Amino acid sequence: MRTVRPRAGSLAYYPRKRAKDIVPKYQSWPAYEGQPMLQGFAGYKAGMTHVIMIDDHKKSPTEGKEVMVPVTVIEIPPMTVAAIRVYVKDTYGKHPLTEVWAENTEALSGRITKAKTSGAAKATEKINAAIADVVEVMVLMYTKPTAVTGVPKKIPDLMEIRVAGGSMQDRFSYALSILGTEIDMKSLFAEGQFADISGITKGKGFQGAVKRFGITLRKRKHSRAKKTRHIGTLGPWHPHHVRWQVPMPGQMGFQQRTEFNKRIIKIGDNPADINPAGGFLHYGLVRNNYVLIKGSIPGPAKRLVRIRSATRMGEQKVQTPVVEFVSVQSKQG
Repeated sequence: MRTVRPRAGSLAYYPRKRAKDIVPKYQSWPAYEGQPMLQGFAGYKAGMTHVIMIDDHKKSPTEGKEVMVPVTVIEIPPMTVAAIRVYVKDTYGKHPLTEVWAENTEALSGRITKAKTSGAAKATEKINAAIADVVEVMVLMYTKPTAVTGVPKKIPDLMEIRVAGGSMQDRFSYALSILGTEIDMKSLFAEGQFADISGITKGKGFQGAVKRFGITLRKRKHSRAKKTRHIGTLGPWHPHHVRWQVPMPGQMGFQQRTEFNKRIIKIGDNPADINPAGGFLHYGLVRNNYVLIKGSIPGPAKRLVRIRSATRMGEQKVQTPVVEFVSVQSKQG
């Protein structure tokens, strides 16, 4: 009797190749109608722990009772706004009109080559003249890895973050007001809010089809050519080529993944409240502001992760979690 079961391995993520950059990229941002604000932030993954909190999920069997919740700790030192970039749109799509750079960007000397003169006044004048054609206002922000002892890097990570809310003129005026300043995550997100977390997953190198797609090992009688960990067929005669749906060996991991609607449990500024005895495995001690995200997130410890306002939140209500205990027990085993 023929065994009937689902195919091995998801076809949702293709092509399965290495990410181009360690900084995740966003192609879309959530709609927002309020006052101008930034819609994203970034930090470095430290590890996981657990908290005891009051279950505030309506109609849950444990509603109003204490429950244990696994959380991921992300260290979030302040980010600096380095530049403003505005986009206009024509028949070929969106493209940058110009940029306004802050004067003090010495921290980016190892990341980019910046012009000797910023030309901020001239760029601002150009933007104001074409503000009617502007469709997007972005700011270029960079992280501060030198403040994070658990991450062995000194060159900042640079990324685009969208300014949303109000008219384009309001957005540009807001971006000018924060140009060159440090931004804290607590001014952008609130406890209990939902967010999308993006990161580059843990790389596993070149792997076979068994590990990469979870296909079944071939039986003894079917593997006389000593190919136990090989697929049984490369596909049909027609079409007369190997289709992309066939499980094949190749790169596994180190790909961008986004997890939607992750709840922010806590945003804190006292690392002693969450640092476990002996520090986090493969990371050490958190020494800056931190955020606790419910559940797991992509990537290993020390990896950059990006936090964006939720794009698929739906009808979920934001309410502040009541956290009664955070585990600081040693993770050393």
